[in-house]
Amino acid sequence: MYYLTTEHSFDSAHFLFGYEGKCRNIHGHRWRVVVTIKKEALEQMGQLRGMIVDFSDLKRDVKEMVDFHDHSLIYEEGSLKEKTLEALKEENFHMICVPFRPTAENFSKYFFDWLVDKGYSVRTVEVYETPNNCATYGE
Repeated sequence: MYYLTTEHSFDSAHFLFGYEGKCRNIHGHRWRVVVTIKKEALEQMGQLRGMIVDFSDLKRDVKEMVDFHDHSLIYEEGSLKEKTLEALKEENFHMICVPFRPTAENFSKYFFDWLVDKGYSVRTVEVYETPNNCATYGE
């Protein structure tokens, strides 16, 4: 099996709705996303001969994914009052609503699925919330 790995990072804020602890408050992270794709055999013909995929394409797609989330407030659907949402939107903040609690564990699966939808054969996605703590989703 062959593997390619690339990583990018982004900064964003989130909070854990319904959590009893300090992470229930809005706080930020420099999220580091490490993606590993896999393939049984290398391409045998054409431009990609001897490769799994074009590294430039993989890097571009992972960067696009993380750039979308950069400098945003990521929040769980139903976790903010309508008045709060209206006020934040009125200020033109970049906000991303997700249908899950925005934990590193959930982000790892979310990014995994996003890359699979882009056509990649993904082995793992690691999401680091801090330099020493990460969650991994994979096959």
